[in-house]
Amino acid sequence: MNDDKYLKRVIIFAMRTIVKNKKTVFVAMSGGVDSSVAALLLKRQGYGVVGVFMRCFNLDGCAERDAEDARRVAEKLKIPFYVWDFEKEYKKKVVEYMVKGYKKGITPNPDVMCNREIKFGIFLKKALQMGADFVATGHYIKIQNSKFKIQNDNSKFKIIYKLFQAKDKNKDQSYFLWALIQAQLKHCLFPIGDYLKPKVREIARKAGLPTAEKKDSQGICFLGKISLEDFLKQYIPKKQGDVLDVFGKKIGKHKGAHFYTIGQRHGLGIGGSEKPYYVVEKNVKKNIIVVAEGDDNSALYKKRIELTDVNFINQQLLINNQQQQVLMRVRYRQPLINAVLRQSALKSASIRALFEKPQKAVAPGQSAVFYNKAGEMLGGGTIDKIL
Repeated sequence: MNDDKYLKRVIIFAMRTIVKNKKTVFVAMSGGVDSSVAALLLKRQGYGVVGVFMRCFNLDGCAERDAEDARRVAEKLKIPFYVWDFEKEYKKKVVEYMVKGYKKGITPNPDVMCNREIKFGIFLKKALQMGADFVATGHYIKIQNSKFKIQNDNSKFKIIYKLFQAKDKNKDQSYFLWALIQAQLKHCLFPIGDYLKPKVREIARKAGLPTAEKKDSQGICFLGKISLEDFLKQYIPKKQGDVLDVFGKKIGKHKGAHFYTIGQRHGLGIGGSEKPYYVVEKNVKKNIIVVAEGDDNSALYKKRIELTDVNFINQQLLINNQQQQVLMRVRYRQPLINAVLRQSALKSASIRALFEKPQKAVAPGQSAVFYNKAGEMLGGGTIDKIL
């Protein structure tokens, strides 16, 4: 018997021993406090909870410690716990995607890809195969569903799942979940979306969870304490090039245009000015980066972008040769700004966005995510061009 078939039998048996007729939810337990409390809350709500740690690509060895922390929480909660190895898939879907992006000269968003392809992709698929009704994570986001009458048949309804910003606006992670679709959302639970972070820690402390005081992870998850530049050097060789100001004057040298991002101000090695310099443009083919002096420099601000890979959570909101007023953010935790979406006249699959006010450090490859005034996350897309 192969490992997957054996594991499936073991998990199904474990679930049957929990309580019959309970809805079963597989919780992606990262070893942090948020997913730990998510599992706790779901158990209190009466679900049959199974904890799973996803072993993905990791460079500094913290995955082993995180897996052990997740196991200790599962033991405290008295729930089944398993470790699933997705390292191969993660390398292909997330790591390679990120490296290819930097090679092309864009700034990719690995968190968006991880959510779409790993957590709500292969993890969801495997969980459903193992008998799960739902999967859950420790994301700060809220999910709701609404019934809509099917056109031309008032006796039938369709359920549409909607995503909303979390109660804790400082921790809200809706920005990273815009690529999810209805087929995924119908099986998703986000238990901590209605809680503030201090409350989540308080719940963990009162329940005696061993992750209650564990610090939040920072930066790109698989890098750990390794810098992005050091990681990219393994795949992209250094190549010295010119740093130009916005007037075309050479004012310095850089290590390789691939290693810099739009809006970057540190690590440029340019002195002689009271104001900091910011990267406002880069050309990887010519190996040139352009910088502007000062935070208020107009070259750092853009008003129009074109999006690709656009996804509307609710397809009923899809733009059809019309314009739509939305609230948008083009960086994580950026305040929402007014924008108008229009379908591109040249590319039917692309959508253009016009900001009410020019926005700082808009980078191709990053996500532009749109919302309505009620806090609903309508969808998003990848920034393809600055217009």
